[in-house]
Amino acid sequence: MEGSADTEEPPLLPLALSRFHISEEFGFLLPDPLTELPAPYRPWMDIAHELPQLITSHQLRSRVHQMPQLSPQQLRGREELHLAHLVLSFITMGYVWQEGEEGTVQVLPRNLAVPFWEVSQALGLPPILSHADFVLANWRRKDPSGNLDTIVTLPGGESLRGFILVTLLVEKAAVPGIKAIPQALGATLQGDEESLHRALEELAGAIEAMREALRRMHDYVEPEVFYSVIRIFLSGWKDNPAMAHGLVYEGVSAEALAFSGGSAAQSTVLHAFDELLGICHRQDCAAFLLRMREYMPPAHRAFVEQVRGALSPRHLVLSSGNVRLRAAFNRCVSALAELRSYHITIVTKYIAVAASKAKARQAELNGAGPAVGKVPSALEDKGTGGSHIFSFLKSIRDTTREGMIRA
Repeated sequence: MEGSADTEEPPLLPLALSRFHISEEFGFLLPDPLTELPAPYRPWMDIAHELPQLITSHQLRSRVHQMPQLSPQQLRGREELHLAHLVLSFITMGYVWQEGEEGTVQVLPRNLAVPFWEVSQALGLPPILSHADFVLANWRRKDPSGNLDTIVTLPGGESLRGFILVTLLVEKAAVPGIKAIPQALGATLQGDEESLHRALEELAGAIEAMREALRRMHDYVEPEVFYSVIRIFLSGWKDNPAMAHGLVYEGVSAEALAFSGGSAAQSTVLHAFDELLGICHRQDCAAFLLRMREYMPPAHRAFVEQVRGALSPRHLVLSSGNVRLRAAFNRCVSALAELRSYHITIVTKYIAVAASKAKARQAELNGAGPAVGKVPSALEDKGTGGSHIFSFLKSIRDTTREGMIRA
């Protein structure tokens, strides 16, 4: 079983993206992920392919209990490890949340917990569904014309598929900006204002394209389905009242462990852009974002740290007095703040408004007859990663705006 490559080399500028498992074509997305594991792991894949039906028919837990305990030792290379992590993380989320908030389990059975832990250790990822699984490694080409589909799914139908693939398109839109980072850092070191200007224009254009890609969420994701069906399966067992004591990974630890659920804050893209532009967030938000880096692939986390340790273009912009350069830098900061504002709009629609409608609908149904299934509410004012969602998002949007360089 092979782990991730060593990322503790001394900093090199310009940064070679390939050293950090970053693709020139796909950015932080895993290029052309595998869609099938080797034959010995067929029991995992069989369950993964049936997840939505097994969960909605309340049969997943019994299927997991019958699953053989397999060793990951026969997995070869990052691609097989990433697919195994994707499959085991989806099965884990389905197992934990099959019966909703009020029917959670306290123990993940050994035959799932031990291999999931071992694969996680090999990749340097936590044993829970994260952005690295849900989006970065969960895509395939549906046909030669380039249409995309997911590899593994959960209840939520087309809305879940849309949520994953739109998020993937946001990641893909970021690629020119990611490629501009090494150019911007190199230009800053060399005092090359013209090259820095070009890199900043590339970055700004990419951030604006990310916002346009995010707009497609409205076309493909139903708010009620996202809030009432999908969201619970992204929830973790840290800072979550529904699983206040965490989860025991049987055969791994006798003590319950706590991990955050999948979150947009685990995407490496905005962390890298923040570090490049010298954006400083307030202490509590910065602490949460730092914790979310633990959910990134180690090579991506190392890239962010390299950018953090380099001289920010902000210094050259400030010292040069170049009005054109300052305008390009401020366009980047403004685009980043606008993207974060738009994210707040999305969250308002898909969580706050959807929660209000779900509660009203439930009250109507309960008043008309026997009680219906409860709408998930444990994370009503929190993100799936455990942050207080609106105060967090508004704070990082506001501190981004404060990164503008005034004349």
